[in-house]
Amino acid sequence: IHFSQTLHIHLRENKKIINTQKNFSSAAHRCMANKVFCPKLLKNLGFHVRRLNSAPSPLSAVPPLNFTGDFNAVPNLVEPAPQINTTLHHHHDHHNTNNIINFDDVKELFYGVPTTKLIRSSMTLQMAAIDPMVDLGMWIMNSKLMEMPVFREVMLGFVKTTFYEHFCAGKDLTEVRRTVTNLSDSGLKAMLDYGVEHATDNESCEQSTAAFIQTIESTKSLPESSASFVVAKITAICTPRLLKRMSDLLRWEQKDPSFNLPWKQESLPLFAESSPVYHTSSKPEPLTIEEERDLQLAHERLRKICEKCLEHEVPLLIDAEDTTIQPAIDYFAYSAAIKYHKDDQPLIFGTIQAYLKDAKERMVIAKKAAEKMGVPMGFKLVRGAYMCSEKELASTLGFKSPIHDSIEQTHACFNSCAEFMIEEIANGSGAVVLATHNIESGKLAATKAIDLGIKNERQNLQFAQLYGMADGLSFGLRNAGFQVSKYLPFGPVEQIMHYLMRRAEENRGMLSTSAFDRQLMRKELSRRLEVATS
Repeated sequence: IHFSQTLHIHLRENKKIINTQKNFSSAAHRCMANKVFCPKLLKNLGFHVRRLNSAPSPLSAVPPLNFTGDFNAVPNLVEPAPQINTTLHHHHDHHNTNNIINFDDVKELFYGVPTTKLIRSSMTLQMAAIDPMVDLGMWIMNSKLMEMPVFREVMLGFVKTTFYEHFCAGKDLTEVRRTVTNLSDSGLKAMLDYGVEHATDNESCEQSTAAFIQTIESTKSLPESSASFVVAKITAICTPRLLKRMSDLLRWEQKDPSFNLPWKQESLPLFAESSPVYHTSSKPEPLTIEEERDLQLAHERLRKICEKCLEHEVPLLIDAEDTTIQPAIDYFAYSAAIKYHKDDQPLIFGTIQAYLKDAKERMVIAKKAAEKMGVPMGFKLVRGAYMCSEKELASTLGFKSPIHDSIEQTHACFNSCAEFMIEEIANGSGAVVLATHNIESGKLAATKAIDLGIKNERQNLQFAQLYGMADGLSFGLRNAGFQVSKYLPFGPVEQIMHYLMRRAEENRGMLSTSAFDRQLMRKELSRRLEVATS
């Protein structure tokens, strides 16, 4: 009784906060001052989980985030699930983006999501939003304490049951299959990303290639159309050292068009007039015979991956890196896109990072060149992830940062790139994945797509968010009738540790979106508790 009263008071207060907020900005700031669970609630969390899931197990036996139990088996907690809106509405206020994605009806927003997952997701996001906890965790993971077997085992066990299960799809393809099935049941698709680090030699490149091919082959055992992409990192099939050499040569060719690159295959334009080339200050030496041989091996690895994607009819999404090696990555992506596609549908999706000042110009040039060649080209549009290192490198070399001067300029660039691609799709050309956690960008893109009459069944316009983040936006876009995917990294805990550390750091940087998600989750938990106790 004491626990029930405590929970009622805690959730009722959160509900009051949510209902009095006028906009997303105020919601984010207020949430930062309100913790998800009070100490008394945490003390009694084991009882709380047993109550909501009707399971007699102790807290240590709480199902993981990919719990697949029958949610509807608890009749006093779940009402009949509303239908997903599978068509886009055309009758709306063209000047009001707030009508496109509905965050007010949390029952519809989180239908089909187990209560256990809502609780654990809210707790994990809260932990990731506490600066001292993130700082301490990152210090521990990089300290010599991790060299102590017992301590390492304890820490990895904690990470696995918290951040790993929240942000990752599993340690192997068997666990991934369960996660993808759960996503598919909730109306979301999956981008399969094997969490491999940079290759160091040809042997590790071959191992990564085999893992990518195995991931592609696994899509045939998944629910139909549940995997929207397989993600590949060029740095896993070609060493960063060789990519840096290639990028230097490509940049010098941009400076001096007469510069001959005998190894270069047909590609789309890699640079714009505004693209930074300060990384290469002097004429680089040609590739050695050994380097050219390694480059040919990398092309062969990518060929195998592309042919396997064609065979299994799953597109390939190529991740971006920092500007030091990005020209070579774009070269691989564009040269493969020219060779491999299915009719007028792109197989290869390159990545454009909107925080770079030259992002839109490069994307438009590449898109127009592909159209002129009759090549269907897809892009994934993101904001970017190498802000500190990019600024530091430019400053060291005595140049201005290639990154926009303000976050507002980055937002404007992302929205402008999204608008351009949506208009291209409406005219029957190209495809784009809008990978964003920004609610305003999601609303603007959705509104533009509906205004232009783009149907979700065309699948040339997709949205994407990281698994475990921005769930409110994912479900809101899904309910509006768009195709939405979750970016699913997978692999053993130790192998994927660097990814988890980046997510914790990134979640801190995107606290407003995380806070908004936590508030939506708490509002839904409050509603479910009221239903259960009424």
